[in-house]
This record gives sequence, structure tokens and C-alpha cells, in this order.
Amino acid sequence: MPIDLTEALAAHPYPGRGVLRCRTADGAPLAAYFLTGRSPASRARALRFTPDGALTVVPTDVREHDDLRHYPAVRRGGGLVVYGNGEQVATVADRLDAGLSPVEALDGLDYEPDPPIFTPRLTVVADVRPDGPTWLGAARRSAAGRLGADRLFLRLGALSPGEGVLLTTYQGAPAAPATGAPYLEVATAYRDASDLLERLWSALPAEYRVAAAVFAPAAFPEVLLRHAAQ
Repeated sequence: MPIDLTEALAAHPYPGRGVLRCRTADGAPLAAYFLTGRSPASRARALRFTPDGALTVVPTDVREHDDLRHYPAVRRGGGLVVYGNGEQVATVADRLDAGLSPVEALDGLDYEPDPPIFTPRLTVVADVRPDGPTWLGAARRSAAGRLGADRLFLRLGALSPGEGVLLTTYQGAPAAPATGAPYLEVATAYRDASDLLERLWSALPAEYRVAAAVFAPAAFPEVLLRHAAQ
């Protein structure tokens, strides 16, 4: 049996950024993206819509644009919805607009150039149809230290109500986070989208919370948002 989403997050005091694809107890096919931050610069961020229609991670102070901290988190592309933890969201969406398949669009990505952590790039391509497929992609650095990126692709099977799949950038303690597991199967038997957001938000470590979004891909750009006090 998969563990509850809240238990999965509580097991890792610093999950970093994460993506979730799931169905709640009411059967709604939903998606979620969240971000946490250890440094003041990482916490000085918010999710806002930009003129191009993307839900974007933007600075809340006067800080200049930082490619690793500020990026489109959710965007449409090729009739699908793409979400993830970096600038690759725009790359994948542009490739889908150009006619590439989801697997082709997810290929060729790299992990982040942020030693010594080398944060994975996590990307989800979600069909907007209720029973449409979902593709998960992760560009990760080898645990053995090889420089070449390992690119993992997962096409999800059908999700039943209360089932979900979670990817996080990190696992373990905040002082020395390790790369997260390739993916975790979790239970999301919550009442609806609002309940999912509340459970997700409450499971994130309060001192590191930045923002979280829950949305139905078919209804995007309609989203439910939570932010830490700025």
C-alpha cells in the first residue's frame, strides 16, 4: 500500500521542490507543484502569472533574475500542460508546440549546474483529458558521480481515486540534502483540490515553505495557490 502524501513529505525535512500527479477521493485528476527554500533568496519568491500565460516563480524582492530560482513552473504546450522545477518547462512546452512527442520533448535535458547538490530537473507533461496519459521526466546526476545526466522517463498508468505519484528534488536533512528518489507512489484520498492543497501545505516544513499550487490540467490557468507570509 502506498503511504499517505503527508507521511511521504514528513519523512524528508527538506524536500526542495516537488511535482505531483494524482486523483483525489472525488476522482478529480489533479496536479501540484511546490517549492521550499533554505536561503533568504530562495524564500523571497512567489508564484505569479506572467503575460505569456505561464505560472511563474518570480522574486518578491528587488533581486535580479536568477535562472535557477526564477522560472516558468506551469505552462501549456502542444495542447498539453507542462510543469516542473526550472527553465526546462519552457523548453519542453516549446518542443511540444513544435510537434515533438512528450518523450522527445523531455529528452536532452540536464540536471542543474549547482554543485555540490546538482539538483535534478523534474518535469511533468499532463494530458488535459480526464483519462489521458501523463509523462514524468527527470534529469539526474549519477549517484556514482558520472558527469553525464541520467534521463528517466515514466508514462503513468491510469490513476484511481486516491492514488498519486510524487517526485521531489531532495530527500533527507536540510543541512545536507540528497537527491530525491526517482518517484514515490503516494495515497491522496483527500476530499477535493482544496483539501489536497491544505494537506500538502501543512506537510511542508514551516520554516522552508515558499509556495504551492494545485490545479486540474484541463482547467489551467485556474489554480489554487498558497504562499508563505512575505
